[in-house]
Amino acid sequence: MAEVYLNYIGGKWLPAQADRTFESRNPAHPSEVIGVFPRSAAPDVTAAVSAAEEASRSWRLVPAPHRGDIILRTALLLEQRKEEIARLMTREMGKVLAESRGDVQEAIDMGKYIAGEGRRFTGQTVPSELRDKFAMLIRDSIGVVGLITPWNFPLAIPSWKIFPALLCGNGIVFKPAEDTPAVATVFVRILEEAGVPPGVLNLVHGYGPEAGQPLLNDPRVRMISFTGSSEIGRLVAEQAGKALKRVSLELGGKNAIVVMEDADLDLVIEGALWGGFGTSGQRCTASSRLIVQQSVADKVTEALVARVRALKVGDGLDAGTDVGPLINREQLERVHSYTGVGTGEGARLLTGGKVLSDELDNGHFYSPTIFDRVDPTMRIAQEEIFGPTVAVMGVKDFDQAIDTANGTQYGLSLSIYTKDIDRAFRAIRDLQSGLVYVNAPTIGAEIQLPFGGIKGTGNGHREAGFSAIEQFSELKSVYIDYSGRLQRAQIDV
Repeated sequence: MAEVYLNYIGGKWLPAQADRTFESRNPAHPSEVIGVFPRSAAPDVTAAVSAAEEASRSWRLVPAPHRGDIILRTALLLEQRKEEIARLMTREMGKVLAESRGDVQEAIDMGKYIAGEGRRFTGQTVPSELRDKFAMLIRDSIGVVGLITPWNFPLAIPSWKIFPALLCGNGIVFKPAEDTPAVATVFVRILEEAGVPPGVLNLVHGYGPEAGQPLLNDPRVRMISFTGSSEIGRLVAEQAGKALKRVSLELGGKNAIVVMEDADLDLVIEGALWGGFGTSGQRCTASSRLIVQQSVADKVTEALVARVRALKVGDGLDAGTDVGPLINREQLERVHSYTGVGTGEGARLLTGGKVLSDELDNGHFYSPTIFDRVDPTMRIAQEEIFGPTVAVMGVKDFDQAIDTANGTQYGLSLSIYTKDIDRAFRAIRDLQSGLVYVNAPTIGAEIQLPFGGIKGTGNGHREAGFSAIEQFSELKSVYIDYSGRLQRAQIDV
């Protein structure tokens, strides 16, 4: 019998008011039900917002160092339960166990980092232009924030949002992806155990139109932080923007590795393999394009195809598995449709391009896929596939490589492999993305630096690093005049 899970509202675990449910299933073995979850709607969200609004009045007054202590306790509990959570994550989301452990570790790291910020929580002091007057900048909470997170990093990405939102004194309504609600619930249980007061953090399960949309509609929600597809992100921006809510969007990517002829080609292959097929390509930072100088393109492609054909596809809990399943049947069909798009556009399919479900317990498995002879204008070179598909493009020189790398609507993560230091620094300067890697693939961001992109990848906000605090706090400029008389700025100087 599958476990029945509940929402968490006002410090209580509750079913959906309409008493409807949905199931979370193992993408490697779809007959396995991970759990049954409340299918929430507007009344549940309204109750969660009310709880968050009420609790935030006192939470914002708790000193930031004490809020940080709770976050640190959460990180330490995650550390103790890392293996347990990682195994649940692999069962619910599909990524191989080593990657699930890395997902949990990222949340641990984020918790420790943000907890330390509780004793910094920096503002600013500046000189006043007038005598006997003090000027400073302090941080304040926003109020109620709505956090909507994806399924591909079901613990790490919620930690990027929840930890800084808590530290800044906000009330939270957390709506996780409907594909990974069990991991989200475990996270909230640990936060509750660590001492987050009732009502400060609220968890509402359900589907976007039913449980996410009410967060956009409720005027008491002052900020929306959303990570997901560019298509949905635009709708979030439009609707929340009309209400003048603060909106933070982390959206799609069509990331590229640029390979120059002087690169360490063995290192290139390792990076392209990990960047293109880690998490079955289901990362916004996945290395889905490989832009190779023509003089070494055949050598790189041949070596990469050989390595890809040797990858083991299967259950992420099985020893030796390299590539797990896609998240659900819809995504499997979407990825396979792009194989048809690529061949129809004239690209050459070198390996993969097959649904493997019949061979693997009807799971959502897809064979790692490589195309070459890809023109930069083709859809498989422009659109985010979000699966284990890599498009290889040949270029004549560095300038064409940079132009090709920059030639999409996205700007999340770009990479170059070269031994030429001058060329590396030119790439750092000219690549149009929020993240740039040299001699590494497009995945591998660390929590102590901001994460996010430009162009169609988002709206300018950044997560993690020092930006995490900036994102979830309001700035308040304060002037204290102790002169005992009226002083007029810009006039009495």
